[in-house]
Amino acid sequence: MRLTSFYEKGIECLGVVTENGILDVRQAAGQASGVPLTMAQAIEMGAEGLRRLEALPLETAHLRQASELEWAPVIQPGKMLCVGFNYHKHVSESSAELPKFPILFSKFSNALAAHNQPVSLPEAVSGQYDYEAELVIVIGREGRFIPKEKAMDYVFGFTVGNDISARDLQFRSGQWLIGKSLDGFGPIGPYLTTTDSLDWANLEVTCRVNGEQRQKGNTREMIFDCCEIIRYASQFMTLCPGDIIFTGTPEGVVMGMPKERQLWLKPGDVVEAEIQGIGTLRTPFIK
Repeated sequence: MRLTSFYEKGIECLGVVTENGILDVRQAAGQASGVPLTMAQAIEMGAEGLRRLEALPLETAHLRQASELEWAPVIQPGKMLCVGFNYHKHVSESSAELPKFPILFSKFSNALAAHNQPVSLPEAVSGQYDYEAELVIVIGREGRFIPKEKAMDYVFGFTVGNDISARDLQFRSGQWLIGKSLDGFGPIGPYLTTTDSLDWANLEVTCRVNGEQRQKGNTREMIFDCCEIIRYASQFMTLCPGDIIFTGTPEGVVMGMPKERQLWLKPGDVVEAEIQGIGTLRTPFIK
């Protein structure tokens, strides 16, 4: 099942993606009780919530077109974790050492952004803005010390993310935080595909800048797969429903190109991060 989140008169709503449009769950549910009306409620209810969503009537009057929606981030996460240098070719293009453990860092909530939401690239802050198309894990159950073989039991689904980075700030010190947590630097969406509907270990990951393809990889090329990332992270912190994990990016980022070919992002650019089976996340950049 593919789900999405959008705003209607300032209220966060849940949508189910169908062949003919996006089902407005709040409208379709009417006065029925026990139907999840937000993504957070759908995650909390788990399989039972999905069953109730599948049972909703697909009436035309309750269908919305994507072009009509005011998009919201697919989930409002408690934690935004990220993994660095997790694709072999990206490690090579960055002249980095092959990591022995997943490199974990975080973004703050101010970095969260929705599909089609403009993101500012202030010239006074950085001159090296970069893109990173990534598969994003959405945690569905609370867990600590999660065994690798049971990791997918704790996942609700997956979405698309763009780990936007200011490279000069990222490497100003040994901590990556300021280069990763500028306002809007963690867009996710527009859709979430539930775990049972996706071959998460074999998905094409693509990134385009102004229509030109810059990245093309596959999740099977990860150094640490999703299950290992969950196992590792859960050793150090409790993973909670709604937490998200950016799982790393394939090769093709600006930072990995020869200096004479480095075209850093600038206001007016549009980046599209696409993942097979989930959708395309569009991010326009402004001053």
